Order: sequence, then structure tokens, then C-alpha cells
Amino acid sequence: MKRALQSYHIWAFAAAFSWSLAYMFTRLALEQFSPLPLGFLRCLLASIFMVGAGIFTGMKPPRRKDIKLFLAAGAAGFAIYIPSFNHGFLTVTSATSSVIISSAPILTALLAMIFLGERVGKLQWAAIAVEFCGILVLFLMKGAFTVNSGILWLFLSALVLSVYNLMQKELTGTYSGLETAAYSMMAGALLLAFFTPQALRELKTASAGHIFSLFMLALFPSAIAYAAWSKAFERTRNTAAVSNYMFLVPLLAGLLGFIAAGERVDLSTVLGGGLILSGLAIFNMGKSAGKGGSNEEKHS
Repeated sequence: MKRALQSYHIWAFAAAFSWSLAYMFTRLALEQFSPLPLGFLRCLLASIFMVGAGIFTGMKPPRRKDIKLFLAAGAAGFAIYIPSFNHGFLTVTSATSSVIISSAPILTALLAMIFLGERVGKLQWAAIAVEFCGILVLFLMKGAFTVNSGILWLFLSALVLSVYNLMQKELTGTYSGLETAAYSMMAGALLLAFFTPQALRELKTASAGHIFSLFMLALFPSAIAYAAWSKAFERTRNTAAVSNYMFLVPLLAGLLGFIAAGERVDLSTVLGGGLILSGLAIFNMGKSAGKGGSNEEKHS
């Protein structure tokens, strides 16, 4: 088990699993909260959870020169990403959201090549294409895709999430995964603090169910997911290898939906899920076969 925790795979999967809960709880929370106040409350509560964890792990404070990096990460990963995701989610289906957000690993790989000089082999690009086709099969076979202005908000979410992924690689070179995620989350809450009055008004009239949805959003898709995600970047030098796990999120979200609703797994889930898992395996085969040390894991 200790050896498994040294690998980025288990942390990336934990983040993907936690993120898969976001679709269900975001939909429920948006029945009561507006997109921007919800983003603020989610970041604020997640920051409290992370600070609590940091007290027991000896989390060190950020260096003054790195504060601007955390503010940039907080803007990209939280202050822009979460509200734009919430805005998009208001007008499109969960299926459409999954397809659009799944462009983030592709954007991350492209940005890593341009700005970090990382190499993504032909076999790995083929694997990414297979995984994205799996996303399309998973949802388009159900005819659940919608086209409206919400798609633009979701594309913005995917783009800034890709930028956040790159910044994680920079920050986890100096800070632990928990420290990186916590200070980025705090920065996001600070940048969204303008919406505190509206958030408090909506919180006062929220039902127990809506508060529970908010709590779950802050705990799993926020605190746990982002801490595990940063830990994954801490464990490997390759940005694309970590971000590739984001393709699992729609599949896991669909499977959780089937379990929660007691439904049968349909053909689109079997075919789409098979393509996603095959693509993930092919990507890791290409990573192992690649030359050079850019794909190696870091151990401590």
C-alpha cells in the first residue's frame, strides 16, 4: 500500500472519483444558490477543510514571492473555473458538460508542449483520441447533447482548468500537494469574496438538502479532489499523464448515477467505458515505451 501511495496513479484516480460527484451535487445546489455565490461558498468551506487537515500535517506557510502564483492558480482553478462551470451547467445537460470538460486533458497536453516543453508521443496522442471518442460514444449514443451558450462557459472552464494543471506542476516543485491545493483554494475564495453578502442571503433560505449538497461539493469535488490532484502532480514530472485521468470523470459519474438510481448499464456505457479504459491503458503503454526521463515518477 505504501508503494502504491508513492505513485501518481492512485492520487489521480482518487481526484477523478471525487470530481465525478460534482455533477450530481452541483445540479442540486444550483436549485438554491446562484453560480458565483455557490463558487465562493464551495471554495470557502473547502479551504476550511484543508486548513483543518493542514494543522495535523504541519502545513508550512507560502513564501511571499509565491503569493502571486497562488493567486493566479486560485483565479484559474477556482475563481474562474467553478463559476463558469456553474453558469454552463445551468443551461446544458450533464452529458454535454462531461463532453466539453473532457477537452481539458487535450488542452493540458497542448499547453504543456508549448510552455513546458513536454513531449507527448504519437501513441499517447492516439490514446487521448481513443479516450475522447469514448466520451462521445458514452453520451452521444443517448442523444443527450445540447447546444447553447452554456457550451462557451464550459469551454472557458476547460481552458482555465488546463492552465491550473500547468501551475500545479510549478507549485508542487516547492510545496506539498495539500499545501498547493489549500493555498490555491484560499486564493480562489478570496477572489470570490465580493459575493459574500449574496451568498449569506441564499444560505439563510437554503433547505437542509441544499446545505448538504453544498457540504458534499466542498468536501469531495473540492477539498479531497484538489488535494489528491496536486499530490498526483507532486508524484510525477509529466503533466499530460496526470490530466489524462480526467477522462475517467464522466465514466465514473455515469456509473455512480446507475448505482444511485438502480438502473441497468446500457450499451453506450459499455462501449464508451471500454474505449476510455483502453485509451488510458494505451497512454500508459506509450509512456513506458517513451525515451527520456520526462515521464518518470518522482519518489520521496
